[in-house]
Amino acid sequence: MPLIDSNELNLRAARIELLLLDVDGVLTDGSVLYADDGTELKRFHVRDGSGLKFWRDLGNRAAIVSGRTSSAVDRRAKELGIAPVLQGRSEKLAALDEVLTALDLRPEQVCAIGDDLPDLPVLKRVGLAVAVADACPEVRAAAHHVTAAPGGRGAVRDAIEWLLKLRGEWGTVLASYS
Repeated sequence: MPLIDSNELNLRAARIELLLLDVDGVLTDGSVLYADDGTELKRFHVRDGSGLKFWRDLGNRAAIVSGRTSSAVDRRAKELGIAPVLQGRSEKLAALDEVLTALDLRPEQVCAIGDDLPDLPVLKRVGLAVAVADACPEVRAAAHHVTAAPGGRGAVRDAIEWLLKLRGEWGTVLASYS
């Protein structure tokens, strides 16, 4: 894990405006399921969706960069108001640059969540890097935070709560449900 003190961590958290998500192994458990007709199926965790709603309700944005392509991802992203969605992007660093340009952001304004080696270049470039609990060792070592939950099982929610607590905004979320 990159060594930074708590003051630096809080400063970095305060700059974050975009949550950049991988899909397979982050928003899903990494399984690839095919129906008999060849349709690819994905299972998303409802608490990840709730966490993304909390994130967006506080005025923040989320984007997806995935190496694979699936219509299920487009549907889930639309439900959650996630944009842009860049799929079929094996060169994730180039995709990150596209997102930064499209949204007029700098790398330090991004918190990325990943699980596998293709995510490493992005994680090393952004302001905050998060690995899911079951990420490969190299990704966990590069992360500022490793979630308690594995990918597809609430890891995105875990990361959002961590980030909002660092920023002192988790209480605002809780108050809206009291």
